[in-house]
Amino acid sequence: MKVKIECRARGMVAFASAATFLAACHAAPDLSGVASESAKPVQRYDTTQALASNGKVVVAGTQSGALLVSGDQGRTWKRQPLAGASVIGIATCPDGRFVAVDFFRKVWSADASGSGWKSVSLDKPRTPLAISCDGEGRWWVAGTGATLAVSADAGASWKVTDLQEDAQLTGIQMVDKEVGYATGEFGLVATTTDGGTTWTRQGKMPDEFYPYASLFASRTEGWVSGIAGQILHTTDGGKSWAKQTNASRAPLYRLFMHEGVPYGVGAGGVVARLEGTTWRNVAYPDAVPVFLAAAVSLPEQHAIVAGGPGGLLRLIGTQAQPLVASAAH
Repeated sequence: MKVKIECRARGMVAFASAATFLAACHAAPDLSGVASESAKPVQRYDTTQALASNGKVVVAGTQSGALLVSGDQGRTWKRQPLAGASVIGIATCPDGRFVAVDFFRKVWSADASGSGWKSVSLDKPRTPLAISCDGEGRWWVAGTGATLAVSADAGASWKVTDLQEDAQLTGIQMVDKEVGYATGEFGLVATTTDGGTTWTRQGKMPDEFYPYASLFASRTEGWVSGIAGQILHTTDGGKSWAKQTNASRAPLYRLFMHEGVPYGVGAGGVVARLEGTTWRNVAYPDAVPVFLAAAVSLPEQHAIVAGGPGGLLRLIGTQAQPLVASAAH
């Protein structure tokens, strides 16, 4: 920290032919560096928990309630604070608009440029954990109490489905207009085949599997990731599951599609992708050994944006000759 020295005359003592100033000095901190740091869009206390992209704009949601918006594919960011919020999920809708779920029972929405954020209250689930936007533009929220909520009118009203289990739902995805999946604690799998009008519980995942993340690529094929790096795979719409090898051995906290291939990010800064039937590490420059809580595909750049604690937001190339990874960190 730089220090300025300020002195003030405390008094004057007169002698026969001279005067002496008794000066007292004190050190005052120069806070210009603090002000400069606080003006940055990405702060060191930010923990990115969610990421979404509509192809032109990328939005990151943080634990501390800020939304970070990038119009240049994750290279630079602008900050949008949300008072009293903690953003744990973000999704894009068919028209490019963004929706984000707040741990404190709100859903936030913005236009396709990531501007004009506004919120609506959510009664159930009591603690929301995941959000998605389907092909019809409806907002889906899943959370505690094995509860799902859907709104077809931008949050003005909600239809709630209670699956009658004491379990957390950690994933919700409508694959198409009719078929959707919800996954959760104790291996819970629920499906809809009528566009979400009704949901039916299916045979559970083995060993009361707790899914950190789920990803369905079609009506029948999907993956879930869990504790200790476990990954399960289904090819029959969640009726049965088989283990897949995770060569990274890292728990994967987010699963997503990138250029037609399933990817995941997780503990120890790991980026992994499915190669055949095995999940393998994707090497990238200057990897930081902290958890990556979220990521999103940028296919136009052959890259992904991944985020974690300490203001970490990384642009990571996924081709054989990767991009130089940029860090807002």
